[in-house]
Amino acid sequence: GQSGFLGSAYSPFKPDGPGMKNMKLNGITIDRLSDRRKLLGELDNMRRDIDVSGAMEGMDAFGQRALDVLTSSKLVDALDLSKEDPKIVALYGDGKPYQYQYDGAPTCNDQLLVARRLIEAGVRVVSLSYGRWDSHGQNFDLVRDHGGKLDQCLSALVTDLEQRGMLDDVTIAVWGEFGRTPKINGNAGRDHWTKVSCAWLAGGGMKTGQAIGATNRMGEEAVERPVDMQEIVATIYHNLGIDTQSATIADPTGRPQFLVDSDPIAELVG
Repeated sequence: GQSGFLGSAYSPFKPDGPGMKNMKLNGITIDRLSDRRKLLGELDNMRRDIDVSGAMEGMDAFGQRALDVLTSSKLVDALDLSKEDPKIVALYGDGKPYQYQYDGAPTCNDQLLVARRLIEAGVRVVSLSYGRWDSHGQNFDLVRDHGGKLDQCLSALVTDLEQRGMLDDVTIAVWGEFGRTPKINGNAGRDHWTKVSCAWLAGGGMKTGQAIGATNRMGEEAVERPVDMQEIVATIYHNLGIDTQSATIADPTGRPQFLVDSDPIAELVG
């Protein structure tokens, strides 16, 4: 996903691949890094007044984030599961063997553990892709494989957060892009179905332990308390302490934009 009118400063940081090597200081002292930072700031000021696109501010944010990473070990340590209790690592599992991946993500159970460690390190929002659920064929084999693995790491995450006294402060949202067809196709698969889907929410101090809304008996469409996608997003904002009724963000033209057009799910936060 992209950051839309928020600008590049709000783009996600992906700590993977070659970028991991740049998360540590290599042959440079903190003092020298500070001198380079001062020089970078002076160069930025030379053309800041002619930059109206927001790109400079975006680069400033990325630069600040990079410097914070380089001068602190908290993020690098959070990504290092060798520093975690082996019993906790085993609780989450590893999700192997990775099957039915195709054009999707592997079933990396330990990424949920990394997410917990990142939250402990001070990261406010963590998102990850788990598995590949686009089951146009072999739906039942795929879901049996993915479902059991996801159940293990997801239940481990909830248990882990609760035992650490963090569950009420962390909102967990699990969902996909849309639902799957109620009828099975000729390849023993299920195709795209936009009329109805589901989301699983936990933690965040919400009134959990309930099912909100219902479909007809064939799972074709919502017939009781339809929940709009924006209600879920509004609920997440609410749990982050953001009032969606009043909070706005200025787009690149200076116009205030509301975050969403719906209220949080009353059954969860009311």
